[in-house]
Amino acid sequence: MSDTPIQNYYPEDVSYCFGCGHRNKHGHQLKTYWDGGNSTARFTPKEYHTALPGYVYGGLIASLIDCHGTGTASAAMADKRGIDPAAEGAPRFVTASLQVNYRKPTPIDKELKLTGSVKEITDRKVVVDIQLFADNTVCAEGTVITVEMRTPGK
Repeated sequence: MSDTPIQNYYPEDVSYCFGCGHRNKHGHQLKTYWDGGNSTARFTPKEYHTALPGYVYGGLIASLIDCHGTGTASAAMADKRGIDPAAEGAPRFVTASLQVNYRKPTPIDKELKLTGSVKEITDRKVVVDIQLFADNTVCAEGTVITVEMRTPGK
């Protein structure tokens, strides 16, 4: 597993995402770590992420699944292309489609763990399956269809 999250290698001009952009000081600052086949991220909800007392707001869960999906896509595509993100930067992906299934209420007082696996990868599209856990309980699952952003000059 890489010690550096893929988001650290995004081009600076596209690092403002509310969920995972390191340049958005008000955002979630989600960090995706890649092990060459799967990904992980961790997030600890704050009191203000409440839906009902004791439980996380579903929109936050969708946001975390979304951003972990695009981070996983970036890392997977870098792997597929043989790119060293530290030297060349990471390809940047955006969400084309997001499907979230809520399985159990997500407690607000637990660290959440997200895991990701690539379901499909083509030239510009990556489909990622994500699971969100509180302790060892799957609270939500999602599928994120991502597409690579076209950046000026590329």
